[in-house]
Amino acid sequence: MGEKILEIENLHVKYKTDESDIYAVNGLNLCLNKGETLGLVGETGAGKTTAALSILKLLPKKIGFITEGSVKLGDIDIINATDADMRLIRGDMVSMIFQDPMTSLNPILRIGEQIAEVLQIHKKDMSKQQIEERVDEILNLVGISKDRKNDYPHQFSGGMKQRVIIAIGLACEPDLLLADEPTTALDVTIQAQVLEMMQELKDKLNTSMILITHDLGVVAQICDRVAIMYAGQIIEIGNIEDIFEGEHHHPYTIGLFGSIPNMNEESKRLKPIAGMMPDPSELPVGCSFKERCASCMEICKAENPEEAYLDTHMIKCHLFDRKNESKTMS
Repeated sequence: MGEKILEIENLHVKYKTDESDIYAVNGLNLCLNKGETLGLVGETGAGKTTAALSILKLLPKKIGFITEGSVKLGDIDIINATDADMRLIRGDMVSMIFQDPMTSLNPILRIGEQIAEVLQIHKKDMSKQQIEERVDEILNLVGISKDRKNDYPHQFSGGMKQRVIIAIGLACEPDLLLADEPTTALDVTIQAQVLEMMQELKDKLNTSMILITHDLGVVAQICDRVAIMYAGQIIEIGNIEDIFEGEHHHPYTIGLFGSIPNMNEESKRLKPIAGMMPDPSELPVGCSFKERCASCMEICKAENPEEAYLDTHMIKCHLFDRKNESKTMS
């Protein structure tokens, strides 16, 4: 086992609205080692972004609440950290790349100023000259000429804007990078370039990364482990071989892979997962996937399944509870 950089235990997150309470994350357990890349996969509404925002305590004020559980970043207890503590942690120990580069940059500030701002906040011992040199260095790392540091965001393409966002995120060489669908707004060619660049930078800086995505192809390309999330819970997690080549899977994971076109088979239609994710304001009793599962049993309707471990592979499903699989995790 490597050095743990992040440990989340039994995390519960709720959004309070005038109409109802939204149960976005429901008992999340997650662990990440130094230098490791974890892919967090699931449908829209599964709670992936909420989980990432909880790590940085960026849930919307007076609406989003962590009601239970713990989040530890190394030795730091994030749940009990003050706002002042979090201002020092964000951008330094942990950085986040948000989904849309178009809305993540300040349109009236030059890109060099926006990268320099992170260094000014977290690297108080750096002189103005050293900050300028670091801005040039980080721009070069992400493939942007230092001559463009005085340009404004509107002068860049979508792919170049995303490179600027990554430069801001990596400026202080954080221990953990949270990438929330960083290539969604990009075309396929630029997507491949950005992913390759992120992987190279991660390896160079030995940064841990959580990559939130819908794209299993992207996960296969750059992740060490994969966590499948559904209705606010991780229902399957394992290393890349467990998920892509393993013999045992949660029915939802099987459905996800079944929804992907197979280039080696001729098929007229895709095979989507029937039904919809349950309403997070009215979560069902028992397994949250039961209404969409072809293998649903009576116990699924009454009891939430326990975590069953198959060496490095965890599956949260009654099919594996019933087999009494070994619960020894190496």
